[in-house]
Amino acid sequence: MGELAEHAGVTVKTVRFYSDRGLLPEAARSTGGHRRYGPGALDRLRLIRSLRTLDLPVPDVGRVLDREDALEDVIAAQLREVGSRMAALRWREAALHLLRDCAPAERADRLRLIGAVTAPPDTAALARFWRRWLPPRLPARLTSVILDHSVPQPPADPAPDQVLAFARLHAFVSGPCPGTGIAHCQPAAHRPDEGYRPAVLYEGLVEAYGLAAADIQGRRAPYGGEALDCFVDAYARSRGTRDTPAFRRVLSGQLAADPRIDHYWRLTAEVTGPAAPPTPGVTHDWLRAALDSGGAVPAA
Repeated sequence: MGELAEHAGVTVKTVRFYSDRGLLPEAARSTGGHRRYGPGALDRLRLIRSLRTLDLPVPDVGRVLDREDALEDVIAAQLREVGSRMAALRWREAALHLLRDCAPAERADRLRLIGAVTAPPDTAALARFWRRWLPPRLPARLTSVILDHSVPQPPADPAPDQVLAFARLHAFVSGPCPGTGIAHCQPAAHRPDEGYRPAVLYEGLVEAYGLAAADIQGRRAPYGGEALDCFVDAYARSRGTRDTPAFRRVLSGQLAADPRIDHYWRLTAEVTGPAAPPTPGVTHDWLRAALDSGGAVPAA
């Protein structure tokens, strides 16, 4: 053991540690009970040390020593862990800059907001908000699509302003509905109504938002076209009626802004940044503006 430790440039204690954990099998014992190692032990010990310099846990080192094909999986797992640690550090760094650079009078409030969010943050509270907001009994697949489009992912390398926006968004969805004191914030339009089919509405809205995305990203002014026709048709079919001029006039008056969800979308846009695709809130406002401007009704 002493000779092996000397050749490898490690302590006897290190050799004993790996031997006791089965990573460095002994070949035999001397008559005096001392451990002896075979000719491949030095290379194996050097490999163990190389793997440990990557902070691989001892069980993972054992997997790699036993199976060469395990190295790829172990490396992938380590990369995920390192990425998570780096994301947490970047988030904390941005949060510290946010606190350092704000006015002293703002510091306590910002610290309270930031302290309520993990680093890196998760989006569970935002998903719960949407499950409360959406109409009941939507198909699971459709709910999943809506959540994918509506719940912003925290940026991997956030600016301080994005950290603040996410913290405010988290506080908003975690608190009671503004002005009501209750946790359920479902809008009046989602309450049960005879003949109203929410799944039909949201399937159509997802399609309409996709059609309008290119125009919004291209900064085109709202206009009547395929996206608006799909948007209006979704509301008409969900109510068991047809897209007519009269229906469009009524719908235009019904699609009033909701301050609660508008606040959510404003904060979401701050979190995702200007280079991100338009939020469903921005898209809905664009389509509503196209409707208000008198978009043409499709031919019968």
